[in-house]
Amino acid sequence: MKKFVSVTARVLITLIALLIAVVIGYVCYVAISYYRIPDNQTLEIENNTSLAVQTGKEYTIATYNVGFGAYNHAFSFFMDSGVMKDGTKVTGKNSKAASKEVVLENINGSAQLIADGDYDFVLLQEVDIDSTRSYHVDQNAIFNSTFGAEMSRNLGICYDSAFLFYPITDPHGKSLTGLASYSKYQMASALRRQYPLATDFSKYFDLDRCFVVTRYALENGKELVVVNSHMSAYDEGGTIRQQQLETLNAFLTQEKEKGNYVIVGGDFNHDIAASDGLFETQQKRPDWVFSLSDDDLAEGFSFVASTNAPTCRSTDIPYEKGVNYSVVLDGFIVSDNVTVVGCVNIDNDFLYSDHNPATMTFVLQ
Repeated sequence: MKKFVSVTARVLITLIALLIAVVIGYVCYVAISYYRIPDNQTLEIENNTSLAVQTGKEYTIATYNVGFGAYNHAFSFFMDSGVMKDGTKVTGKNSKAASKEVVLENINGSAQLIADGDYDFVLLQEVDIDSTRSYHVDQNAIFNSTFGAEMSRNLGICYDSAFLFYPITDPHGKSLTGLASYSKYQMASALRRQYPLATDFSKYFDLDRCFVVTRYALENGKELVVVNSHMSAYDEGGTIRQQQLETLNAFLTQEKEKGNYVIVGGDFNHDIAASDGLFETQQKRPDWVFSLSDDDLAEGFSFVASTNAPTCRSTDIPYEKGVNYSVVLDGFIVSDNVTVVGCVNIDNDFLYSDHNPATMTFVLQ
């Protein structure tokens, strides 16, 4: 009996030691793997066309967070939580897409949705290039082949994360994700700009955020500056998002002083249309919903957003129309020398993503 107890104790001690070694090894891996993509990174322009952007002409632009191809109606995300109006607390379940087939269906659907709009400019966020969560599907290649084959394009890597071994039973894994920008017109240059991020211990688990600046030369010597932006979502207290807004505003001010035409499109992860409470829901307002208005922007700039349909739905529960909280987080910022003809959100009922596309028609004065 004593021998049995002794053997059992040794086995338990060995298992505990192995577990501690694995944990320490993983922490070391995360620390060693940690790096931030450099700021002011010049991006390669592919398939550059010869067409020039002109003043006085009407153009269309679309922005769409494609949700890395995971978000069909059945998907809920493990990092999100919320509260129903009856007080029931809910938490998302899924760490990655249900299958590779689901990813392909969603990304091909998103690509066709954009292709059907025949937009002059397209800005996409959360485009996975090689990620565990999306079964390593090269989503950028699908967008390129579906509607981008005849368009100028660039890709800025938003984040290249270490392997996230959580949840333990179904790890989120490693993510390589970008912002993809397309245009029917000749791109003069493309630059990736880094947003500020956490500097405390949480930085090891925080994702890079960035905006991509694409420039187009005009006949009057000025430039059209189109910015593809994706700001942070998980930021308790909004401190980091405020720093990111300050970074963006500083950039906008610089471009304004040059007399350039500026359009920022993307997922702002803020309510930019005073849309809280506009859409039917059985959930309380989530903690992650912060609001922005024109007063928060640099002088000479304003938000352009529509409330004809929401652009983002809660992901703490699977999607059911009229149940999930929904809000307008996606849209545009324009300089005051850009005339907005119209703005509308494409109500796709969140069929392929947790976002719907936002579109705008504009003229450069």
